Amino acid sequence: MKTADFSFDLPEALIAQRPPEQRGQSRLMVLDRETHTRSHHMMGDLPALLEPESLLVFNNSKVRKARIYGIAESGAQVEFLLLQRRDPHIWTFMAQRSKRRRPGSRYTFEGGLGAEIIDAEKLRLLRFDAPMDEAWLDQHGHIPLPPYIKREDTPADSERYQTVYAAVPGSSAAPTAGLHFTREILAELEARGMDTAFITLHVGPGTFLPVRTANIEDHVMHEESYTIDEETAVKIEKARAEKRRIIAVGTTSLRTLESAWDGGCLRRGEASTSIFIYPGYTFKLADQLFTNFHTPESTLLMLVSAFAGREFILESYKEAVEQGCRFFSYGDAMLIK
Repeated sequence: MKTADFSFDLPEALIAQRPPEQRGQSRLMVLDRETHTRSHHMMGDLPALLEPESLLVFNNSKVRKARIYGIAESGAQVEFLLLQRRDPHIWTFMAQRSKRRRPGSRYTFEGGLGAEIIDAEKLRLLRFDAPMDEAWLDQHGHIPLPPYIKREDTPADSERYQTVYAAVPGSSAAPTAGLHFTREILAELEARGMDTAFITLHVGPGTFLPVRTANIEDHVMHEESYTIDEETAVKIEKARAEKRRIIAVGTTSLRTLESAWDGGCLRRGEASTSIFIYPGYTFKLADQLFTNFHTPESTLLMLVSAFAGREFILESYKEAVEQGCRFFSYGDAMLIK
């Protein structure tokens, strides 16, 4: 299957540059996979659109202020995206003009903290002269807005590019489907008899890197770490046994569920996944998917195409464009039933 099969025309004006004025005010397109029909709603309508006793599975990973700026020995400013902390001094990273970032290159960051690249091939490691942790990032780092948002981050992004239930720091990008949920919507879901569960998948390159191969089968996903605790596993297994709807909130929740489901039970504890879901995949656990509108030719668009059918998804995206829906991280939402 060709990567170009997942392309679509999107006016730049529909790429959301900011979130809606208030959280939970986004539009919601509902897709019915059985009837191949669509309907248009608002996010506040979601609780009434779901079956009572459904189980919604959320990703509670918290976005780090993982974008930092260093000054090279030449005096040039270089942008780094920190991915994973390996020890108190060493982080994996991505950087601008990555081919120029060679082992031995040194940089100075906010507060006078120095660092040196010690590997630029396989792991891409940056070693800081002193321990560098979440507290330093909270003070000196920036919210890692995606590149299609053509502005610098603001203090408001520290709240809005974060879910209201974020709990475990570790993501380099937001699990954006969850950005639509308010505490009021969560309370209404509970009042209507629905249950919630939380997994943790730290969003990294496996989620957001583009597909650069002509054939999608040749694309290799980066590993991302996830955790499923006992309480969540029991809830999901119970819902499955009782044949209640399991709704994955976001592609990261879906990929975690599909990675951890093993012959009738869910694997507990910490693990990692590089699962790449595209048309032809047989889903094992999730019944419905709540998600955003994704970028052309991305692994996320391929995943939702596997869930609902490529032609149906592309037809729906075309209708979303015609309706003026907002796309990508700060954009509108979709429920696939």
